[in-house]
Amino acid sequence: MDSDENARKKEEWLERMKREGKLTRNPTEDHKFGLKVLQNTTRREILISLGSERKSYEEIKEKFNLNDSMANFHLNMLEDALYIEKIEEEGKVFYAQTPRGEGYVENVEMKK
Repeated sequence: MDSDENARKKEEWLERMKREGKLTRNPTEDHKFGLKVLQNTTRREILISLGSERKSYEEIKEKFNLNDSMANFHLNMLEDALYIEKIEEEGKVFYAQTPRGEGYVENVEMKK
């Protein structure tokens, strides 16, 4: 993906988040919440594992050996912090990185 397409994708995502009312925290609180979410190793690993592909709820549960309660807890935290998004298609639930999640993985995890 070239930089123009990446910038367009990010802008479209931000606009959608604003329309859906998901960008409600002030920037300072938003960063604190994001840091809290990513302090957990399992959540970081889930985010990294999504990569450029979306994964089903069941795939994530299986890969990380999570029960429904723990899977929902971790996925909801990542979704609330806008690192991933839930996609529902044909009765199945999938998760994918958002531009924010992609940025974290690219700028933090890949530089370790």
